[in-house]
Parts: sequence; C-alpha cells; structure tokens
Amino acid sequence: MGLSLRLRRRGGSKKELIPVMGFSEEDETTIPSQFQCPISYDLMKDPVIIASGITYDRENIEKWFESGNKTCPVTNTVLTTSEQIPNHAIRRMIQGWCVSNKGSSLERIPTPRVPVTSHQVVEICGKLLSATQRGDHVGCVEMVKKMKRLVKESERNRKCLKENGAGLVLCVCFDAFSETAYATRLLEDVLFLLTWMFPIGSEGQGTLTSTTSFSRLVGFVRSGDQNAAFLVKELLSLDEANVQALLEVDGVEEAFVRLIRETVCESSLTSIHHMITRKPEIVSKFIELDLVNLVVEMLVDSENSVCEKALMVLEAICETSEGREEVRGNELVMPILVKRILKISEFAKKKLVSVMWKICKTGQGAEVEEALRLGAFKKLVVMLQVGCGEGTKEKVTELLKMMNKQMKTKGFVEHSDSSIEFKHLKKPF
Repeated sequence: MGLSLRLRRRGGSKKELIPVMGFSEEDETTIPSQFQCPISYDLMKDPVIIASGITYDRENIEKWFESGNKTCPVTNTVLTTSEQIPNHAIRRMIQGWCVSNKGSSLERIPTPRVPVTSHQVVEICGKLLSATQRGDHVGCVEMVKKMKRLVKESERNRKCLKENGAGLVLCVCFDAFSETAYATRLLEDVLFLLTWMFPIGSEGQGTLTSTTSFSRLVGFVRSGDQNAAFLVKELLSLDEANVQALLEVDGVEEAFVRLIRETVCESSLTSIHHMITRKPEIVSKFIELDLVNLVVEMLVDSENSVCEKALMVLEAICETSEGREEVRGNELVMPILVKRILKISEFAKKKLVSVMWKICKTGQGAEVEEALRLGAFKKLVVMLQVGCGEGTKEKVTELLKMMNKQMKTKGFVEHSDSSIEFKHLKKPF
C-alpha cells in the first residue's frame, strides 16, 4: 500500500503532517522539518546539497533549475553552478527515521541511484568509440549495455547522454557493425538508444545514412523493429536527401508495407509518405503491395494520429492518375471518408477533403453520386459553417457545387451514413 505525501498545516503550526494511507487521522505521522524539501515540503527521497549549502530533494531542485532559475529558492543567492552533491548524512537519517516509524506503515526510502555525470558519459563514449574502431564487439556490447542501463534509470541520465555526444558515437558503432552478421543484438540495443538521442546532428545523420547502415536499418524494419522504423522516419524528416538515399535500398517498399500489415506503425506511414512525395512513380510498386487497401482499412476506427498519417499517404497516392484509379476502385473509400469527416482532427479533415476532392474532380460522376447518397453534402456544409482553412474551404465549396449539380440533374435524395456496414473490411483497426 502506497503513501500519500500531501502535507497540511494545523493551527498555524510550522510542523507538517503526512497522512498515511489506510490509517485514520489520529495515526498521521509528523515529518521533522529538516527532512522536508524546502520547495515541496514533502519528505525528501534523494536529498542533495547545492552551492548555497541548502539541501533539497533532487527532483524538485532540478525542475527549479530547468525552469531557468539561477538562484537558491531559500536564500535567493545567485548561484555560479547548478551542481548537486548527494547529502548522504540526511538521506541516512531519513531512512532511519522511516524504519523507526514503520508501525505507521512508512516504508524505508531506498538509496537513490546517483545520476550519471558528464565526465562519466564522455568516458563511456570514449571507450565505445575505441572499441568500435578496434572492431571489438565484446567491448562495444559492454559499453552499450552500460548506456542502456543508464537510459532506463532516469530522464536526467538520458539528457546527459544526449548532451555529451552519445548519439554520434552510437551512429558510428551502428555503421561499423552494420555488415556484421553476429552483431544483431548489439545493433538492436544501439537502435533502442538512438531513439532517445534525436536530433543527432549532421555528422551522425551522414554516418547513419551510409549505404550499409541504411540497408541494415531497412532489414530491421522488415523484421518488424519499430525502433528502426522510428529512426528512418526521423532521418527522412531531417533531410530530403535522406529520402533519396532510402529509395536506393533494395526492398524498401516491401519492408515498410510488411510492418504496416503486421501492426499499426505511424513511423512507417510517415516514411511511405516521404517516399511517395519524393518519387511519385513509386506509387505503382505500393499499389502492387496492396497499400491502398491497408491504408483505407486503417481509417475505419483509428485514433487521430494514425488517421492523419493514413490520410497523408492516401492523399499522396491520389497525386497520380494510377493512384486515384486504385483509390476509386476501393469500395470502402467513400463510405469511410463520409463517415469520418466530422469526427477527426482539423489536420485530418484537411487531408480527407483533399482526397475526396481529387477522386471526385477527376472521376466520371459516380463518386459524387455515392458521396451524395452517403450524406456528404450536409456534412460538408457543416464544415463550412464551423470554419476551415482557405485551401480546404475552396475544395469543400467545389465539392458542394459538384454535388448540387448532381442533385439537380438526377434528383438525388441524401441519406445518412449511420447504417453503413463495412462488409468489405478484412480486418479492424
């Protein structure tokens, strides 16, 4: 059973009380003032001394410094350093006090792990770099495991690793072992660490986007590694030249479509969007791989972030005549677009309207008739009334004009889409 560390004052007293979960008010335990953090008045779990000589709980004083403050909260003294030194004496006293009050269900505060220092990170990075240059697989595994342990311990450690060049060294390590068959586990751990290191800088990008590194990254994507998919997505977002480098890797299209087929992967959707935008003729390959059906099915019941990425891909596909023809041929497209049009984010609405506009404007009229039958007219009117971006507004207006013309020509009566059954759906998302 956990403890609530909210404290209260009674009768103007400076003493603070800590209610113990599961006990009545009479069982409340008084925390000695010297054990309380001067910022939160909570029991300190990791007491540290700062340059002014005052002791604080590490988490609270770090937040104080990260907010841009350069003074001591208690004395208001301007500090020349934000360095924090563990106050082992106070910590042991707090632990002893907790043990002596265990009858009140207070648990002994565990000895906190000391955060890694910049000097230690530089030393670890140096050893990893040396081991990489020697081709010492065992030495690299040892240093990478040490980094992995530090990353898992705290946000402070992750920040310290990132700020002291760990990202670049990890990129060098990945590139050096990218063609080594027995280094798969090492490379998987490096990929995990790199997800915390972005942005990695131009030198790191250059190393990670070499022919061998990119090929190995795609190999990991093919095997279902979402860390690899995330890294590729980040690299493509940083530099358009990286998109061209990715497109030169054999089997890249199959790798990302396979990952989407196996799981809903936003990183893969974003990467595919980059690839199609850079090289529209690649749409033919993605159509062969059944990408349109996969993306359309994602739209049925996906959350906003997935819906946005899926619509981005669908819009990019519709930039080509072959893509538009494939999208028109999917019997789920229009029912899903109409059903979701008012239930998604503004960004997703923009992409959805664009897709609907592209397939209606370049079609033979059947798409407009279907949209009308499904109730699109009223929903598009609502979009105009609520408000949307200028580009989207123009497309909505043009769609309404097309539908209005169709209604006058063929006397259509709009129907609600609430009873639509997605009978062609292969799998739910």
